[in-house]
Amino acid sequence: MLDDYFRQYGLIAIFAVVAVIVPSSMMLVSWLASRVRIRPRKPDPVKLDVYECGMQTIGGRWGQFNFRYYMYALLFVVFDVEVIFIYPWAAKFNQLPLFALVEMVVFILILMVAWAYAWRKRDLEWR
Repeated sequence: MLDDYFRQYGLIAIFAVVAVIVPSSMMLVSWLASRVRIRPRKPDPVKLDVYECGMQTIGGRWGQFNFRYYMYALLFVVFDVEVIFIYPWAAKFNQLPLFALVEMVVFILILMVAWAYAWRKRDLEWR
């Protein structure tokens, strides 16, 4: 049992090492290719320009925009994750014990408290 436990973590360690080595080695090979002049490097203003959908940028690179877009995106992610957790529970509802129902009620109550808090702080309204 303990051997299987360490084998699983060994597999995770191998994946972590590969996840670090592969991108690092690609960057190193690219850098070496530029030093040996295999990889071309011809900078010009068009290549160094900020690219966004083929349109010229308006203003500087650090343009300010409304934070509410992030807030709505985060709210969407929260409620999307809620659906991801509730769907499998609802699919197997008849086969689950009473503890699963209590657990889901607690989960939904926590989300309702967070929703009421955001509503009370008027974070759900466009200003």
